[in-house]
Order: sequence, then structure tokens, then C-alpha cells
Amino acid sequence: MTRKERYVYVLDWFSRNAPDAATELIYDNPYQLLVSVILSAQCTDKRVNLTTPALFEKYPSPRELSQATFDDVFTLIKSISYPNNKARHLIGMAGLLMEKYNGEVPLTVKELMELPGVGRKTANVITSVIDQQPNMAVDTHVFRVSARIGLTYRATTPLAAEKQLVRYIPTGLIHKAHHWLILHGRYICVARKPKCEICGLRPACKYYHNVVMKTKTEKK
Repeated sequence: MTRKERYVYVLDWFSRNAPDAATELIYDNPYQLLVSVILSAQCTDKRVNLTTPALFEKYPSPRELSQATFDDVFTLIKSISYPNNKARHLIGMAGLLMEKYNGEVPLTVKELMELPGVGRKTANVITSVIDQQPNMAVDTHVFRVSARIGLTYRATTPLAAEKQLVRYIPTGLIHKAHHWLILHGRYICVARKPKCEICGLRPACKYYHNVVMKTKTEKK
């Protein structure tokens, strides 16, 4: 199977089996999504969703958050990984939103990356989720899954993987493919022991054919 054929198979399978895939972060507006994505770095969406209600109640907009003290924000997010850095990032992010964007979340990758706590991955998430822009956020799940399946080849960095994925995935599907790969990595193609026995992508997966099947053959 060529890489082009593999992409066709994988995207078709996801389109049929997960047509409504979306972020598992709970949010009501771009500001809340931005806060949630910043908090989600090296942390589970489940933990973030348990933490944000109290945070959003106290700081319903960038205006209130920009005026918050470090201690107050830290207290509300202390169950999240790296709460010290994230508390500072959130306050700084809100301050710059007020100073430069009148409290509105910008929707370009370049502008978003100017905000404290926002890297390329976060900016890609915001623009693809809110505006369905063809930007591919490559987190650990996307990086692992795309390499295992064979969608990426010798991509040693998230940026390299992103460029390959964007090159081969049709523009109109990129914002969905981001969720497909993340959720597949979160629940099926898990890091330590992928659940190949229940994976519908086996016919197109290089890992399944080159590792799983090869191991089974050698054991016979």
C-alpha cells in the first residue's frame, strides 16, 4: 500500500466511523477554549474539565483574569500539572488580550503565538476548532499515531509531522483529522500497548503489519 492509498483508507474509515469527532474540552467561547487548551498541556482533558468551571465562574472574561493575582489563579488550578507556570501564563495571556485585542481572541496562528503560554500546537488547536482553519495540531497522540500507521515518515519533530500531514490530508478535512488522530491515540492506539485487536485501521497500519503480525508469525 502506498502512502497515498494509506491516507485514503484512513481518512475514509474515520469519516465513516467518527464523523462527529470533536475536542473533549468543555467550553462556551474562544476565551474559555484558549484557557482550557493552555491548561491541557501535559494534563488530561478530564482533569481540565473538572478544574475550569470554578475558574470561569470567577474569571468569566479576559478582563477579570487580567486583574487576577497569581495566588488566586494558582489556588483554582493547583490540581493541574505545572500550575505555577500556567497561572502566570493565564494572567499574562489575558493581559495581552486586553491590551492588544480588546479582550477578543485573535484567530491567526501568528497572533496567538504572541500570547504567553501559547505555542504552535495550542494556536493550531484554537484556529482549527473555532474557525475550522486547515491547521494540524501535533501533540504526543498525533505524533505517535501518525508515525505508527505510516502517515508520516521519519518525522522527528512535531513540526515535521505537521507538514507531512497537512501535505497529504485534503484541506477541508484537516481540522477533523486533528481530532480523529488525537482520539484514536487516546483510546485505541495507546502508547504502551495499542489495542490493535479492535482497531479498524489494521489493513492500512504499518505498525500492525510490520510489528504485530511479524511477532505473531515468529512465535508460531
